[in-house]
Amino acid sequence: MSSVVAAGHALTVSVAEDVLREGGNAYDAVIAALATTFVAEPVLSSPGGGGFLLAAPVGQPPRVYDFFVQTPRERRSGEDVEFYPAVADFGPTTQEFHIGRGTVATPGVIRGIAEVHADLATVPLRELLAPACRHATVGVEVSEMQAYLQDVVAAIINANEASRSIFASVEAQDRLARAGERSANPMLADALEAIAIEGADLFYRGEIGASLASDMTAGGHLTSADLAHYRVEKRAPLSMEYRGARVLTNPPPSSGGTLIGFGLDMLRTHDLGTASFGSTAHVGLLAAAMEASSSARIAHTIEALASLDPASVAQWREQVAWRMRAFGGTTHVSVIDAAGNIASATVSNGEGSSYVIPGTGIVMNNMLGEDDLNPDGFHRWTPDERMTSMMAPTALAWRDGRRIATGSGGSNRIRTALLQVLVNLVDFTMDVEDAVSSPRIHLENSFLSVEGEFDAERIAPVLEAWPDHQIWDASNMFFGGAHTVASGPRGVEGAGDPRRDGACAIIP
Repeated sequence: MSSVVAAGHALTVSVAEDVLREGGNAYDAVIAALATTFVAEPVLSSPGGGGFLLAAPVGQPPRVYDFFVQTPRERRSGEDVEFYPAVADFGPTTQEFHIGRGTVATPGVIRGIAEVHADLATVPLRELLAPACRHATVGVEVSEMQAYLQDVVAAIINANEASRSIFASVEAQDRLARAGERSANPMLADALEAIAIEGADLFYRGEIGASLASDMTAGGHLTSADLAHYRVEKRAPLSMEYRGARVLTNPPPSSGGTLIGFGLDMLRTHDLGTASFGSTAHVGLLAAAMEASSSARIAHTIEALASLDPASVAQWREQVAWRMRAFGGTTHVSVIDAAGNIASATVSNGEGSSYVIPGTGIVMNNMLGEDDLNPDGFHRWTPDERMTSMMAPTALAWRDGRRIATGSGGSNRIRTALLQVLVNLVDFTMDVEDAVSSPRIHLENSFLSVEGEFDAERIAPVLEAWPDHQIWDASNMFFGGAHTVASGPRGVEGAGDPRRDGACAIIP
């Protein structure tokens, strides 16, 4: 059987492909790929962020490695922290984010990579990080997508010189790199090589951590104790059956997997397979399920929502059925190797805090300044608590041996993007490429967003039911980036989501 990898950048895929060709397993490949995202996808990914990895090793129980960010152990008063707004410019609209040292939560990516490596990898860590170090030194050609993302968050990148210099063009250091130009981060190469040699403790208890903690005394919450006490949490995946497929995804305290599971529960009693894709029945049911999931998220904690009794779930299903009668900043890597091992990993740095650990080229996260992650308001987070996330690395398995790994970036759109990919794969029995590329919708706070490839006349009743809606001109990164791979009796398939610069490789 062949191996397959899909991710959000051609270089990320290429590095993983090389590892697999040289005999590494899925976990070797995903580690090398994640390290490469720091270089090839630097707006989305950093050693200063957090993430999750769903591992389904052959012959072993599946598990989720939770290395998402943790709130600091002590919270300083708001007036004592560096915490200020920065506006991201999306062209037609703008959005305010918050950056500065006071937005930095305890990062988990480096500890997560080290733990996955210790448990499941077969290749020395120094070899797995070497490609990322090499590319960080010589520079990476900036893609159209990465150039666009840099332009969107240019105000954050340019907030200080250390951050700006990381994204500067090799050809012209006085501006950000444009598409087709090269951008390098040699300090990051040195930092990653040192971590590969000395281990994750260099970041959490050693020189890098000490430098970070020292800087955080001037306007941040983070301390050396936060770094020293950070732990990767290993959790049993949230597991459910959906029309003969076993779905494994991210459990609480993160919200994305639970909301995907709840959405599938809402659809379970409706035979979507008899509806045609893009029909009123199909799109209407999806929108109703998304609305029910959003309402249930407000009505219940994520932990409670994950364990609702059948009667409560049935009540929410009735609301979906009634609704139907009315009109009749994140990146992801998916790998399945030739032995059948699954690795599905999603990581994020938020928009980045603009703060860079001196001498390392590592941009730290701004998770304490993210609206979505601080629903009770800024500076009100509970100390020393794993933050929740919509990230939901996911796997499917059928009794005939077919296995799929998927996941997405896209903030709040992660849950709806993955719900639709799963429906496409299971209900409509699409191949992976069609399941990923088919148009999507997203419903949030009763506002319906629709990708332009849908036939507006066919879904007119849906648009009438949700009059507050927007039809996009074309496919767009707003609707997520579900990089997906599959292996089994049908052969090996994969697709990088074109909405987010996706790429895929099959390795014989």
